[in-house]
Amino acid sequence: MSFKVSERYNSVVLEFKGNVMGGPDAVTLNEQLHELIDQNKKNIVVDLGKVKFMNSSGLGMLIGALTTMRNAGGDLRIANATDKIESLLIITKLITVFQHFKSVDEAVESFKE
Repeated sequence: MSFKVSERYNSVVLEFKGNVMGGPDAVTLNEQLHELIDQNKKNIVVDLGKVKFMNSSGLGMLIGALTTMRNAGGDLRIANATDKIESLLIITKLITVFQHFKSVDEAVESFKE
């Protein structure tokens, strides 16, 4: 898995690409989130549009990221989840934990509320 970091308005967008399977990727993501927190950037949108596969460790990685951001006084929202990923979130009931949006723009807009 790889991810690109970009900023839009009052949010940071992390665009994931490839297979999200935890492991070393979780460490890299956690380090990135802590850097953003240090810069007082706490509104995160995770773009899952280019994710091919996600396993339970990948889901755990997202939950850890959400917890990290909420503990820092921010939030993490999901955008562009493919049908496969969305059904995974529904089956695991994580769809009720994450705020999720059809597009990155909608997710970014949601932080203005």
